[in-house]
Amino acid sequence: MALLTAETFSLQFNNKRRVNKPYYPRKALLCYQLTPQNGSTPTRGHLKNKKKNHAEIRFINKIKSMGLDETQCYQVTCYLTWSPCPSCARELVDFLKAHRHLNLRIFASRLYYHWRPHYQEGLLLLDGSQVPVEVMGLREFTDCWENFVDHEEPPSFNPSEKLEELDKNSRAIKRRLERIK
Repeated sequence: MALLTAETFSLQFNNKRRVNKPYYPRKALLCYQLTPQNGSTPTRGHLKNKKKNHAEIRFINKIKSMGLDETQCYQVTCYLTWSPCPSCARELVDFLKAHRHLNLRIFASRLYYHWRPHYQEGLLLLDGSQVPVEVMGLREFTDCWENFVDHEEPPSFNPSEKLEELDKNSRAIKRRLERIK
């Protein structure tokens, strides 16, 4: 699996309300870990939006292409830079209804258009369909950092300070999500 650069992690999982200059596009990125219930080695990867496919749709297609044993249960954890849009939320719910052997948990760094009722309905649809959507905290940011980032090159920032900053910023986002639920 190709790993993310520390810079990509820092920029894309950044959950500040506003980004400072120089401005950069905040892209949708999805890191996933699929763990078989039998204790086999987890499968990890990451996907980003392409022109016509959101990262969540690419994730669904990736899981379908794996040819997983439907007699075995799998725990799937996803770390997203943005929470799913309403369309992707529906696609994820439909996919999981057809694949009952998958148990999905979603952690998002930021909430996508959380003030719009249609986007709130997407989050509520996931939550009501037994797909918990939570805001990433220190534990999730740390897990994402440790398992999806290339640590060969030293980062231009202090990782522990960055993880603490992300956790601090996530508190207000968590309150927003709780109000939506």
